[in-house]
Amino acid sequence: MPARLSSMELSDPATPATTDAPNRRKSARSVQKPISYQQDLNASIGGTGSGKRKRGETTDVDIDADPLGDETSSDENESDPDEEELKEQRRRAPKVKRVQDKPVAKKPKNTRAPTTSLAMRPATNGVKKPSKPRKPRAKQNTTDPDETGLYADVFSQGQSTDEVAAEWMSRYDDHNANAMCELVNFVLRCTGCDLQVDVHDIEDPDNVPSKLTDLQEEFQAQKITDYPLISKARSTTFSRAVMTDFFHSLVTSAHAKGLLYNDVALMENIQVWVTTMSSSGIRPFRHTATVISLAVASALCGLMKELVDNIATTTRQKESERKKKSVNKGRVSALQTKIGEIEKKKDLVESWLKDVFDTVFIHRYRDVDPKIRVDCSTALGTWIATCPDIFFEGQYLRYLGWVLSDVSAPTRAEVVKQLLRLYKNKDNVGRLRAFTERFRPRMVEMATQDAEPTIRASAVELLDMIREVGLLEPDDIDTIGKLIFDSEPRVRKAVAGFFAENISDLFESTVEELGGEEVLDEALGESPEDDYDNPRLSWLKLKCLAEVLQSYDSNEGTESPAGDGTIDDGIVPIVLETRYAMAAHSICEGVPEAKEWEVVAGYLLYDHSSTLQSHDGEDPQTAFKVRCQLGEKEERLLLEVLNAAVKLRLTEAIESEADKKGKKTKARKDESREIQESTATHLAQVIPKLLGKFGSSPSTASAVLRLEHVLDLEIFQELRQDSREFASLLDDINKQFLTHADHGVLAEARTALLHARSYEDLEEVTDGKLQELWEDTIGTLRELAKANMPQFTSMANTVERISNLASISDCTTLFEDEPRATSKAPSRAGSTRVVDILVDVINTYGSDEDAESVSLVSSATKSLLFYNMWIVRSLREKIELNGGIEEAPNYDNFSAAIQRIISSRQKLDDFRLSAAGTLLDLHTTYATLRHLLPTSGENPESASARSLVASLVREVPQRVQGMILDSFIAAEKAYAQKAKRVLDSPSEDDPPDDPDSEPEDSSDDEDDEDDEEKARRSQHRQHELLLAEKRLCEFTGKIVLAILGQVLDASGPSKGALRKRLLRNKIRLGPNFKEVLGYLDEAKPKKPRAKAKVALKAAGNKKAAEKSQAIVTDAEEEDEERNEAEDVVEDEAEDLEGRELQEDFDDERAEGEKEGSNDAAMPREEDEDDIMGD
Repeated sequence: MPARLSSMELSDPATPATTDAPNRRKSARSVQKPISYQQDLNASIGGTGSGKRKRGETTDVDIDADPLGDETSSDENESDPDEEELKEQRRRAPKVKRVQDKPVAKKPKNTRAPTTSLAMRPATNGVKKPSKPRKPRAKQNTTDPDETGLYADVFSQGQSTDEVAAEWMSRYDDHNANAMCELVNFVLRCTGCDLQVDVHDIEDPDNVPSKLTDLQEEFQAQKITDYPLISKARSTTFSRAVMTDFFHSLVTSAHAKGLLYNDVALMENIQVWVTTMSSSGIRPFRHTATVISLAVASALCGLMKELVDNIATTTRQKESERKKKSVNKGRVSALQTKIGEIEKKKDLVESWLKDVFDTVFIHRYRDVDPKIRVDCSTALGTWIATCPDIFFEGQYLRYLGWVLSDVSAPTRAEVVKQLLRLYKNKDNVGRLRAFTERFRPRMVEMATQDAEPTIRASAVELLDMIREVGLLEPDDIDTIGKLIFDSEPRVRKAVAGFFAENISDLFESTVEELGGEEVLDEALGESPEDDYDNPRLSWLKLKCLAEVLQSYDSNEGTESPAGDGTIDDGIVPIVLETRYAMAAHSICEGVPEAKEWEVVAGYLLYDHSSTLQSHDGEDPQTAFKVRCQLGEKEERLLLEVLNAAVKLRLTEAIESEADKKGKKTKARKDESREIQESTATHLAQVIPKLLGKFGSSPSTASAVLRLEHVLDLEIFQELRQDSREFASLLDDINKQFLTHADHGVLAEARTALLHARSYEDLEEVTDGKLQELWEDTIGTLRELAKANMPQFTSMANTVERISNLASISDCTTLFEDEPRATSKAPSRAGSTRVVDILVDVINTYGSDEDAESVSLVSSATKSLLFYNMWIVRSLREKIELNGGIEEAPNYDNFSAAIQRIISSRQKLDDFRLSAAGTLLDLHTTYATLRHLLPTSGENPESASARSLVASLVREVPQRVQGMILDSFIAAEKAYAQKAKRVLDSPSEDDPPDDPDSEPEDSSDDEDDEDDEEKARRSQHRQHELLLAEKRLCEFTGKIVLAILGQVLDASGPSKGALRKRLLRNKIRLGPNFKEVLGYLDEAKPKKPRAKAKVALKAAGNKKAAEKSQAIVTDAEEEDEERNEAEDVVEDEAEDLEGRELQEDFDDERAEGEKEGSNDAAMPREEDEDDIMGD
């Protein structure tokens, strides 16, 4: 039992210091540094120590109560710091007891014993999960002697930062120089520096700059690039949050003990060391010291807020006491004295805050390191929100405004974040008025022109808050509203709410002009929910929407930047989403009325002509209808909104099948199915009506045809709708196809027909309508070809329709068949096959330079290329079935016509590049037949097929190969000139520069241009640069495919020269060009270990470069790309056999060419990827 008593005495923090204390304090407890602090404390409460020690010997619970008993007994004699010390010991006493008292430690384990049952495992796992992160922390505790002082105490798991700060304060009471030396060494250790200062350095504050200079020189000599504050290594015990929490606790403890106000040297010593380090030329010292100074200032702001609240509370108490009938003058005097004391503390804290701001923040908010600038912006926002009486002034707010123009994106993002925090509080509007007026143009500029979409979206959100409080100008409101047409989805999503509020404001003012909402409701009356044809108040909201969209459209009176949304410079025209369609998706999310697609459709189909004839301005209903009259462009805009609303309705219906947890229920599925069925049924009835009203205009017709793409024809069939209704819909689509020559309408109609063919049960009806289209189109073409003076425009439109039809339907039979001779139409001399007519068109108009002729010939070449693709597909099917081919097709005439176009035009002519690409596609397409034929054990039919295929697979003539190389070189130089990139020096074999090549853009007149003209010119140059890169990469891609298909650069004395020339500037013309040429890289034996070393080395070099330099020049990027290109990864080589471009040689031929061939190795068959199937 005596041993037990001794143990309890050791664990009692209230045990008084006696002569036998050293005998009682054995083991680890005797070496703890706060001994003197405990002895002084026990000496002050010695009178009660004996009785408390007896209570502590009986029960463990009384040990926790001892400090409380001491606190109450000495309350009259002890000050507040003593209470804090007693509380600190009370928190520490159970910790020692838990370590020594084993029975108590076993109790938690007994409570967890039932967790071995299977039913309790989920609850047990939930308890154990928070303890998992502690395991790596325990491993991080190092045994390095340098980390056994304050650094180890702060970042250990045993104590909180409040406890460590209290212990340090006790050591400071004992010997302030030693404690301050320990704190300074802690700061140095946080910078990653192992060097230390001694007490003599602390006692000589005037020598701080020279001492830190010596430490910096020694630290810099170690060439350490990483430091704890930015290190991502898991081996370190450092934590930024813990470090800042420690200094916060340190300031709070100093405030509680009164040292912050009674011992001014404490803060002065901390400031002189940390402030001097914050101006260091070494980034680890400067960054760490800045973070510590900002953390100390943030803690002081918290104290400042507390002191201000105490002053206010005490002042209210004093005023309340004065208002009493019997005033207690003693109490009033005491409260006034207390107010004076608090104000003195407040003034001292304010002086410390201003000192940090003047000595640290002002110099570091524009530091060269963006991370430091981010920390400063975050701290200033915190100071303003925590201590507005000091920092919520224009002289401090202006720093946030200046940092809005920072070159670093994270810094700008952080400032916007802090401003959002300030503007969110409506009580701050008055103080922010001057700041808003000064920096509003910069905020608008960030929302419209910032390089980072995330920052632009945040800036839009900030401006929306400014608009809500009425501090945004009307011009700025319109400028931000136009971002609804922005190309960045995040920006459009952010501006949707802003835009919707603008619509609501216009709607409310319009309603007031028409007499008010009650008058309009009475005039319009009530209509059933499913009656969408009668006027309703939401039509006026849609009218306001269309008006605002039209006013915000910068290209009023013209097409959108994407034209009709179609890119027609490839084999198949690409249908893109127009700027109106992209805006409509965001509008539907912000304007509820726009989501009701049935209402939008009814509004568009309403006939306003009767309203105009019976115009009566005094009738509210008539005035409402007149106000809802739509213009042509407004109708187009609402049609885009209709498309977006339909897609959104179907998307929401599909997503609603599953709940938040991802589970699908039968009720949800049935509800979703019902929505899809009703939408499909109603949409099938609306599309023909819309085509009847808006089908005459190409822009509106293409928007209506786009609705058919989202029509679920499977549901349409399951509902057992009459096939005549579907056939009627196809008739309307065919009518649009035959009556329009616009690229956009033809592309949308083609896509609609292809969508209809995708359903097997409706394929028969669709094929019948396609056959009717073919007959009408081919008949028109033959009639035009027979005419002595064919109508050029009709011929161009007809050939354009043929190229669109050929892209979705097999045209081989239709192109090759001769027309049947009848009594009404006897056969005339000369061939009237479609293929021959198209070849004649190419030969006749191929040399013309006008745009109409180029468009006609381009459509003809596309049609014939599709025709040959269908032939190759047919041959492949025949070979796969029986290996026999009856007759080989002949594409000599088509190839010769294209070659004449190439030779008759300039090297960089767009039509020459297009024709060269068509020729390469033609030869590459037939090259895909090689691998389909067997190499051994052939039957006679296979042998015959092999000879026919050999005649079809041909190499591009050498003369044409030279012209293709010339065009490639010209395109390469043109892009390099526009991108300001340096090409490799030309070799002797390169052709001379073309004097007719595009000249370099002159910028001599830019100085005389205004900002708007400069911006327009810059945008034009960027557009030209993108087009030049697209042209180069597309043309190079066709050349690469031809080389891999062995129809280009495959034989002759210059074999391989073209491949070598393509790779010359691989790393000099950007990543896109490099990726295209990556398909030419030859496969190499894999070396995993060497590859890993190269990757690690490259990663290390990249990491070191990022830390040593803030800006990487273009030249350094090119050097890095060159180093990467030297270590070509064999994974870039694509599967050539899968692309059907690798020939299966027989054994003798393969052995004969194996040694001298530089072609890539045969890939695996499981990676087969047919790129020609489209």
